Amino acid sequence: MHKLLLVEDDARLAQLVTEYLTAYEFSVDVVTRGDEALQRFRELSPDVVVLDLMLPGLDGMVVCRQLRDLGDVPILILTAREDSYDEVSGLEQGADDFVNKPVQPRVLLARLRALMRRAQNKAAPETGVLAFGALSIFTSDRSVTWRGQPCVLSNTEYKLLLVLAEAAGTVLSRDALLKKMRGIEFDGLDRSIDNCISKLRRKFDDTESEKIKTVWGEGYLFSPSAWT
Repeated sequence: MHKLLLVEDDARLAQLVTEYLTAYEFSVDVVTRGDEALQRFRELSPDVVVLDLMLPGLDGMVVCRQLRDLGDVPILILTAREDSYDEVSGLEQGADDFVNKPVQPRVLLARLRALMRRAQNKAAPETGVLAFGALSIFTSDRSVTWRGQPCVLSNTEYKLLLVLAEAAGTVLSRDALLKKMRGIEFDGLDRSIDNCISKLRRKFDDTESEKIKTVWGEGYLFSPSAWT
């Protein structure tokens, strides 16, 4: 059984989710307040977190950032908010997936299973370094240096940079990037990859898009020779 922490103040929804998921491979522990989530997380050590954004006590975005600071446990945001800004912001705070309410239970289950598969695939300790000119990506501690100085990246920025760097010289579509990072397909509307690419370009002085190239109609390409 996978231990799931559900942070949700809607009692009826929490009950429905709990009843459905416990029929499969999840044991569900419910917290109804944002300011109680961190302590329960420490006590439970869950395998995955489902997090609402509109919570009493503490906003879900803040909770997401706090949980991410504690480790790499998969976090799925489940919310009634429909603003695309919230999705981008949630991913930037460290969430691994974002699902709008209402959601069919079987869809939620599929998303959770995808997150668990990705987490299991990454369970083996990562070692080594990826180096391209003045850029170094240390996979052992998820740190990055650029021109000899530490470069602070969000969880999403680091994941995207690593996926691109591991496929250096290969064009990756938005669909491929989303599948590798979040286990979902590109729906034609999701701009989170584009927004994150823009942030990476600013942090690495890529004003001419030479380091991370846009291949129109295909996707993005990490140029291994441009990181001088």
